[in-house]
Amino acid sequence: MNYVIIFITAILGAYLTFFTSERLKQGPVRSSAALSLIVGLFFYYLPELCSAYLTKNIPIVFIGASFIGMISPQAKGNYIRLTIAASLFSIIYLNKGDFFEGYGGALGALAFIALLSAMGFSVIISRSSRLKKGIVKLRNKTLKQRK
Repeated sequence: MNYVIIFITAILGAYLTFFTSERLKQGPVRSSAALSLIVGLFFYYLPELCSAYLTKNIPIVFIGASFIGMISPQAKGNYIRLTIAASLFSIIYLNKGDFFEGYGGALGALAFIALLSAMGFSVIISRSSRLKKGIVKLRNKTLKQRK
């Protein structure tokens, strides 16, 4: 159950930051900082609300996912890509172990890896769909020429 909450937190962190930045016109840095402060203070003052694991990890995951939400719409930022990137971020976060221990900027690095991977997936998917459309057009053209 804790893992599901971490996944939801990551997706909400990315969505809310992107929404606040773009729709409410607050800018990416202000959106990330304000939302992360709210979540951090909430769990600081109400630690008994969740288990110790969630009280410790929800603010961290939210902050890291808010870095993903800082993407610009000009960089092809959209909610599907945010969902994929936030999901990848939470998977990496949950399985990182001691790999990033003592490494400054670990949340930013994890967010960068997740966002870059999500952008790569979308490029691969869009190219394969264009390729399929091209093959179908070519096939239809050759069938018309045979008739």
